[in-house]
Amino acid sequence: MRILLTGATGYIGKRLLPALVSNGYEVICCVRDKKRFNPPTSMASKIEVIEIDLLDKSSLQKIPKNIDGAYYLVHSMSNSKNYVTLESQSASNFREAMNLTKVKHVVYLSGIINEEALSKHLSSRKNVEEELSRGKYKLTTLRAGIIIGSGSASFEIIRDLVEKLPVMVTPRWLNTRCQPIGVKDVISFLIKTMLNEKGYDKDFDIGGPDILSYKEMLLEFARIRNLKRYIYIVPVMTPRLSSYWLYFVTSTSYNLAIALVNSMKIEVICRDNNWAETLGIKPVSYEESLRRAFSKIQSNEIISSWKDAMSSGTLEMDISDFINVPSFGCFRDQREMKYDDFEATVDRIWRIGGENGWYYGNILWKFRGFLDKLAGGVGLRRGRTSQVELNSGDAVDFWRVLFADKKEGRLLLFAEMKLPGEAWLEFRIKNGMLVQTATFRPVGIMGRIYWYLVYPFHGLIFRGMLKNLVGAE
Repeated sequence: MRILLTGATGYIGKRLLPALVSNGYEVICCVRDKKRFNPPTSMASKIEVIEIDLLDKSSLQKIPKNIDGAYYLVHSMSNSKNYVTLESQSASNFREAMNLTKVKHVVYLSGIINEEALSKHLSSRKNVEEELSRGKYKLTTLRAGIIIGSGSASFEIIRDLVEKLPVMVTPRWLNTRCQPIGVKDVISFLIKTMLNEKGYDKDFDIGGPDILSYKEMLLEFARIRNLKRYIYIVPVMTPRLSSYWLYFVTSTSYNLAIALVNSMKIEVICRDNNWAETLGIKPVSYEESLRRAFSKIQSNEIISSWKDAMSSGTLEMDISDFINVPSFGCFRDQREMKYDDFEATVDRIWRIGGENGWYYGNILWKFRGFLDKLAGGVGLRRGRTSQVELNSGDAVDFWRVLFADKKEGRLLLFAEMKLPGEAWLEFRIKNGMLVQTATFRPVGIMGRIYWYLVYPFHGLIFRGMLKNLVGAE
């Protein structure tokens, strides 16, 4: 059986892929940039990778005609204010492309939409479902609310709130009820629904056994973490104030914060259906989902994170466009230092950012991240998914990994902070030296002023960082 997987580099797609392969499917992975896709080599014989853009009809001609099923796991919520139009167009283009294939069944993962008054985000999801339902194939829609798993946006937002704030003064929507589901159960539903005729041309709400308010979810998280937390709900927070509150306290982007706040005012509780029973799935509790997530984090086995999706940052074009660092019209700060141990030096480079910090002047890095958040940027709040591994496309604080090759000893980062220009930071081992290069391509006079203002700090931070990376005394 040949299955088309859209969103293969996304949070759910990365987790669904190994499950599909282990179930014997041959998988065609749809990605926008192959350089961002790093599946295990053990899957190579079972997958085919094609580069497509659902907003570019011509690229969809690459989709094979002989496919049996397809997953639609695409959304644009967090990286564009115009996501409603983009999602609708993507769904329409996908439907037309599928009509030219032999596909029998499409499975779409959506959100629970069982109220008449829907948020902009949920209305868009419903519109996508309607677009997909007009195809010649059979469609099954699985509607989920809050998904709990290591690296999921919901889990990370809850984690940020609980672990950062002993006392929370919160908006009224924390009293809204929802029905969370563990990511492992979501994957089970997706796998068992594919090509199951009992689900053809139907939609199903999927959720765990617990119905909780967002306040109860936060307090349960605190209990499991052995943290005492106090939550006070006030009626004066407008949606805009609520979005700012969520944006500044958590690792979410502002666009995502707005969408989430508007959605959180609406209850997302599953309608009664027996789909889980039909498929033989018994979803675990919210508590068990949290414990599973922490188990993965503690063992450093996070398969995917919402932060590593390009939508968590500001870069909207192909990552490969930035791999060749420009020189014309750019400012450069290049330093080099001899190292003693190749493997130890590379290991330190590969652990940069996140909880480990930047090896020198961390207080200054944090201050720069704070300023970035004030300007509406991503700040340092994203951290990194794995503390020891880096791959192209990963987020590292306010940087995006463009290229990472441990054997070559080269790591290239692109800045996603708010800047009057574009910035790269590269580490490369060459001729027994670690070469560290910061490149900035300014835009206008403000870009040039910015460079000269921060240059003195570069001299302090980059020199100290290079020295610690090579392990110099």
